[in-house]
Amino acid sequence: MPKKIRDTDYLAVSARIRAMETGLLTDAQMEQILTAQTDEEAVKLLRENGYPTMSLESPETMDAAISAAREETLHDLQDSVPDENYLDIFRLKYDYHNVKAVLKAQAVGADPDRMLVELGRVPAAELKAALTAGELDRLPATLAAAAREAKETLDATRDPQLSDLALDRWQFRDETETAERSGSEFLQGYVRARIDAANLRALVRTLRMGKTAAFLRGALVPGGTVGEAGLLTAAENGGAGLAELYGSTELAAAAQAGADALGGGPLTEFEKLCDDAVSGYLAGAGLIAFGEAPLVSYLAAREREYTNVRILLMGRAAKLAPEVIRARLRT
Repeated sequence: MPKKIRDTDYLAVSARIRAMETGLLTDAQMEQILTAQTDEEAVKLLRENGYPTMSLESPETMDAAISAAREETLHDLQDSVPDENYLDIFRLKYDYHNVKAVLKAQAVGADPDRMLVELGRVPAAELKAALTAGELDRLPATLAAAAREAKETLDATRDPQLSDLALDRWQFRDETETAERSGSEFLQGYVRARIDAANLRALVRTLRMGKTAAFLRGALVPGGTVGEAGLLTAAENGGAGLAELYGSTELAAAAQAGADALGGGPLTEFEKLCDDAVSGYLAGAGLIAFGEAPLVSYLAAREREYTNVRILLMGRAAKLAPEVIRARLRT
């Protein structure tokens, strides 16, 4: 049964969220970091905006610093949020990332520690120990079922891509269940938007790789607003009708970019527009005075900022031109 949250439970956290939103990097600040004369100046600007010290010469320290910022955001809100399901929506993807890392490492006899991320609901060491010992019942029920199916798929096929697809489907099922437990229509809509974006990506990637509609069927996630039948028909027709299929959704522009990509165009713009469409769904939260919508929107905005900071820093490290990096940033 969804947890009953009173409107008054959100008064304090909504006020706090509005204050925390002022700490988000603005477009102007991102542009300053992008066009800084030196990497040291770019890092200094980030440090002035609350990020830990990092070095552009080390991708590992960059990722560690961004992860630390993510962890601090979730920790800061831990005691303020009336329902932890809202934080779990942004945590659980790291659990599934860690399962992928452990299973792949086990398959080749390697140590996964370097790939593990300490941002999920389950501490990374505990998750690794449960998987290594085969004691999956120590994990949350949906995550345990996901890990079991993914391991069986990997053992049977030796194909990590198929194992990853199984985990991706379970992750969205977990997100859907978490959103339903919250009782929030806004959060459930956010998950549906993410599922629609994931299914559109799966369709375009499947066709770009020369895979069949049967392969796509195994990659699609139930629960989106665009049905499986329409997606499979588009795949069987080589992507024809893709723009029309998504024409009435937030993903209309992304679908058109996907159709262009199937004709040989770049995937970069398509991927960006998929993310931007999910952001478009969240934009409506700015009109809501208090409640869970501003909270979800803020957490998603922080996630988008961390993604953009990583794109920006990795682009600078690779000596990409500012206009190339700018085109990849999510809005």
